[in-house]
Amino acid sequence: MRTALRWFLAASMVFAGLTHLFWGRREFQAQVPDWTTEVVPIDKDGVVVASGAVEILLGASLVVFPKERSRIGVILAAFFVAVFPGNVEQYVKRRDGFGLDTDARRLVRLFFQPVLVALAIWTTRRPA
Repeated sequence: MRTALRWFLAASMVFAGLTHLFWGRREFQAQVPDWTTEVVPIDKDGVVVASGAVEILLGASLVVFPKERSRIGVILAAFFVAVFPGNVEQYVKRRDGFGLDTDARRLVRLFFQPVLVALAIWTTRRPA
């Protein structure tokens, strides 16, 4: 079960990263907090492209580097925490994107983020 979920997570990350780079760039820009461009010296599209590249690398790394699996899992969990402000911004500013077109859907998305963090850690930790 753990292995299957890890592979699913890896594939999902690669797919999400490709979506960032190609067909979903505008919708992902809705999730980039306005203050990000003050902290990072690139525009929202650059943030989307960079995060997409990171997602592809993390997803691929879960499969390609099995000996580093637990370390990659922690990094992936930290990535999920790092992008959480974008989810909050999308909710607070009522920005639509990827079917999140109601306050209720955007709110549910916020509660899904801790699940992703836990999944990243659980699927990559060494069995006892």
